Amino acid sequence: VGAGSWGTALSILLANNGYDIDLWVYEQELYTQINETRVNSFFLPGHPLPERIRATLSLEEAVRDQDAVLIVVPSHVIRNTAMQLAPLIRPDCLLINASKGIENDSLCTVRRILEQTLPATCQLGTLSGPTFAAEIAKGIPSAIVAAAETEKIAKRMQNIFSSSRLKVFTSTDPLGVEVGGALKNVIAIATGISDGLGMGHNARAALITRGLVEITRIGTALGARPETFSGLSGLGDLVLTCTGDLSRNRAVGLHLGQGKTLNQITESMKMVAEGVLTVKSTYALKSELNIHAAIIEETYRVLYEKKSPKQAMDDL
Repeated sequence: VGAGSWGTALSILLANNGYDIDLWVYEQELYTQINETRVNSFFLPGHPLPERIRATLSLEEAVRDQDAVLIVVPSHVIRNTAMQLAPLIRPDCLLINASKGIENDSLCTVRRILEQTLPATCQLGTLSGPTFAAEIAKGIPSAIVAAAETEKIAKRMQNIFSSSRLKVFTSTDPLGVEVGGALKNVIAIATGISDGLGMGHNARAALITRGLVEITRIGTALGARPETFSGLSGLGDLVLTCTGDLSRNRAVGLHLGQGKTLNQITESMKMVAEGVLTVKSTYALKSELNIHAAIIEETYRVLYEKKSPKQAMDDL
């Protein structure tokens, strides 16, 4: 469910694993293009789609009678999408979330949203880790975490996604995995700002390291296990997103550091940088929990209070 870059890359991976994929596409134009060219040139150009992938505009057609559904839509539309899914999916369906974010108004993780909107009989899982979509689609060796409340569900996900090019680790701390996956985008914007200002490698390393401390403080206050944040979905994803040239969130920070406004940046981006909205919810969350998180606070002030990036870094 969702044909952005990540949803398309995972569809390619699963098709290559031998599964028949019904890919729900939101945009009529993209649906037509995929059917005609077998390429998603909107969000993942250069990667032909295997014949096992079938695009559809009908959500019901995509999920009806499926025993597993993968949801990969931007986090700000998860609740609405899940509400549409609820009457359509099998009551015993395995619903796997591969989206990253914290809902602005409720401050809920994606898993919590799914718990509130889907049948209680559904099995829920989370897929997260240091993975750029284009590299998964290319088959470049990568590692990721399959997380669920029980080892049994996590291992089922591991079996679905494992390939010769993707190592899947399991976790029974889905909350920690989701918090790490969402909050690293905030720190990636901060490191992008630093790089955009030409602050250098020392500053970037400091921001990543102290950013991990802030993520861990918030995650453990919510009930996650601290060791989760030193794993792939914590430190691993943080390093990738803060340093990789394919990172949309780092790119937002780079442009801010170079003097562009947030409006100018977001208007020029074809794909969502999840961190822009997650900055807002993370700031609210750390304030509600009364947690000291200076990097998150300064990043919020740059994005939403028009604070000078240079002043924010000086203050840090």
